[in-house]
Amino acid sequence: MNGLDNPVDLQAAPGDTNRLFIVEKTGTIRIFQGGALVTRPFLDISSRVSHGSEQGLLGLCFHPQFASNRRFYVYYTDGSGDIHVVEFLANAGLDSTSAAEREILFVDHPVATNHNGGRIAFGPDGYLYLGTGDGGGGGDTYQNGQNLGSLLAKILRVNVDVGSPYSVPTDNPFVGQAGAKTETWDYGLRNPWRFCFDRVNGDLYIADVGQDKYEEVDYEVHHSGGKNYGWNTMEGLHCFSPMSGCNQTGLTLPVAEYPHSNGCSITGGYVYRGTELPELNGQYFYGDYCTGIIRSFTIMNGQAVNAQDWTSALRTSGGGPLSGLSSFGEDARGELYLVVLSGEVYEIVRK
Repeated sequence: MNGLDNPVDLQAAPGDTNRLFIVEKTGTIRIFQGGALVTRPFLDISSRVSHGSEQGLLGLCFHPQFASNRRFYVYYTDGSGDIHVVEFLANAGLDSTSAAEREILFVDHPVATNHNGGRIAFGPDGYLYLGTGDGGGGGDTYQNGQNLGSLLAKILRVNVDVGSPYSVPTDNPFVGQAGAKTETWDYGLRNPWRFCFDRVNGDLYIADVGQDKYEEVDYEVHHSGGKNYGWNTMEGLHCFSPMSGCNQTGLTLPVAEYPHSNGCSITGGYVYRGTELPELNGQYFYGDYCTGIIRSFTIMNGQAVNAQDWTSALRTSGGGPLSGLSSFGEDARGELYLVVLSGEVYEIVRK
């Protein structure tokens, strides 16, 4: 499909095999159904969204019981660049949004316009996970990577079904630790541009955007949070500032990386669990925004193995590389899609 305005996310409501919901960075969510885009947006909050640089309406997820409770969640930056996570209520027909809304989380973002995170997803435990960037600039300007007292540079985990507007699960890893934000699940991230849970086993994959030299993928066994992924001590598997020392004690290093000779900004995807291409079962897909490379690997005993490069096989309709790869998508059947910022969405299918 094409004709979209800066698409950055694609989601399906649980159990809904007929529709795809596409997030446009400029502040709208569109429905793709019956081979075409529905004219009326599912949601339009463009008047409140700042979408310059890396800002915008960046993420969408549906409550696991969306079909009955009609609740869904969006992640966006406002006119001041601050982060909002808001719960909306779909109308009874589940094809547009009612006036009801509830702010779940507000995060004051520094003046820098980059590193806003943007991914939100319900984990297999029913809790809402959110990925925030380090606040922007370069080199961890605001020193949030290793700061447990900040909500930035983290994966956060909250319970939106209990509390007002949420509660913190008692098994979050930093509950009871003085000075730590108890919402924190993992930390030491620069700008997690897309994480996912394997829909079969619940394992967590995080694609974290690097700075000058390396892009990385982090991996976490189901329900084993509390990880420090190393920013800004590390960039990928390498010391970020080797002249100032590089104590790696307590850090969890990535399972995969690639240098900036291959690309400049990683875009995380999903573990394939569809049925159309069974030979891809268990492959985690990721790519690069700048060059359009698309690669995959599987996890065995905590290590990335069976690395494959799909760049030449997965091309635009014109035959070119998928540069501007802003996101991957997954439908309710587990099939995968590629989202390109210039306005196209492609499904991964057999030739």
